[in-house]
Amino acid sequence: MSQEELQKIKQKNYAEAIRYMEKAKKTLEKAGLDEDNYYNSCRKVRRACKKAHHGVLIALDTYLLLNGMEKPKVSKKVDDYICQIGKIDKQLCKDLDNLYHTLYMLGCHDGIQSARIVEIGFDEAYEVIDKIKPTQTV
Repeated sequence: MSQEELQKIKQKNYAEAIRYMEKAKKTLEKAGLDEDNYYNSCRKVRRACKKAHHGVLIALDTYLLLNGMEKPKVSKKVDDYICQIGKIDKQLCKDLDNLYHTLYMLGCHDGIQSARIVEIGFDEAYEVIDKIKPTQTV
């Protein structure tokens, strides 16, 4: 693929991943926070974290493509991503493992209501998504 094609892929998929993150943030806003900084709706936290997780998967698929590797097949298991990404970037591999536990396990599955933990998961998600951030062309 040419540099121009790669840049277009980055732009398209980065925008898509960010769109999912924005949807996730809106869903979290609907969950409402109490005075102790906990979300009121476990269900909405789960939904928001699933949307954010989907945005991360788009970024990871793109990251692998840009580095000449295949994305995991249909299953989309985190272990498959960790194995592939570990061949390219050890630090990202560690970050992905942390992200999986905070955003996916605690957020999607457990519906953790602590705004602080959800915020950490979202921050980690943005860090992964920024790995495919396109360079600005003038």
